[in-house]
Amino acid sequence: MEGVKGKVNPSFWKDKKVFLTGHTGFKGSWLSLWLQSMGATVKGYSLAPPTNPSLFVVADVATNMESEVGDIRNLEQLKKSMLGFNPDVLIHMAAQPLVRLSYVEPVDTYTTNVIGTVNVLEAARSCPNLKAIVSVTTDKCYENKEWAWGYRENEPMGGHDPYSSSKGCAELVTSAYRNSFFNTKGTAALATARAGNVIGGGDWADDRLIPDILKAFEKSESVIVRNPLSTRPWQHVLEPLSGYLVLAENLYTNGQEYAQPWNFGPKDEDCKPVNWILDQMVATWGEGAGWELDQNNNPHEAGFLKLDCSKAASRLNWQPKWNLEYTLNLIVNWHQDWREGKNMREQTLNEITNYSN
Repeated sequence: MEGVKGKVNPSFWKDKKVFLTGHTGFKGSWLSLWLQSMGATVKGYSLAPPTNPSLFVVADVATNMESEVGDIRNLEQLKKSMLGFNPDVLIHMAAQPLVRLSYVEPVDTYTTNVIGTVNVLEAARSCPNLKAIVSVTTDKCYENKEWAWGYRENEPMGGHDPYSSSKGCAELVTSAYRNSFFNTKGTAALATARAGNVIGGGDWADDRLIPDILKAFEKSESVIVRNPLSTRPWQHVLEPLSGYLVLAENLYTNGQEYAQPWNFGPKDEDCKPVNWILDQMVATWGEGAGWELDQNNNPHEAGFLKLDCSKAASRLNWQPKWNLEYTLNLIVNWHQDWREGKNMREQTLNEITNYSN
């Protein structure tokens, strides 16, 4: 059955074998549940969940999938895991994903994000049934000029901090592997996907704005904010995930025509400064919520960041669906449901169904 172009096609994913790195993380857990809900056969390969609590545990993500704890820097284990599963589709999301942590652990950041990507692609070369590979990087892979318009896929890679730079390197690695090993009939079609600042229920990562806000609100403390005027392309986690899935479908079906980099960001009006997010969430949460400015010296972070997603709109017919205000309400509701002890696997799957429809 043909899907609607630009919309995820559940019948495509039914019984497809999908190998997913980074499945225990925030984005990986949402994607694992979405794939399970469509009847895909999913194998995840990742380190143990990075936080406690974690969406992976809270939403019981491991229930309908195979889950292996492993490091993408261990080529031997990774290769054995991937070849044993023999996937149709590979989605590579495992990464060290935090800018500030990359200043503390630069070597781990580079080995995970660069050598880890080399290892994933090297293992993929041996998989006989593999037809589509989506390697996920970030909007921060671009050389940030702090200009007012969005970055397009052909802009130069860069990165001021180790995290951003490592993701620019991962893009270059992927491009070299595509040109050298995944460029002929019969090889998998390989693309990269660059998303914005992803937010949603179930994110407990340190040093991320939304988790920091919710942790402070729970204790009736003010949120301490580093850069209230920093502007980011905020988007609900399901937005870029839908882009990755639509892209994978096109890579699988149409091959090399789609084997290139793609941006999946929000609408321009959802590129908002941090203080706008704070004011919205304070209003939604209600009593005991507030914020104040961090007076400490902090390492450099980009001030303005935006993606141009016109290529995904015109060629994949992909468009973001949920605006930022609606997304923030969903996050607060999800978090409050969790605090009330509701079934969070069910709640998260309901949100996926709501988005899909």
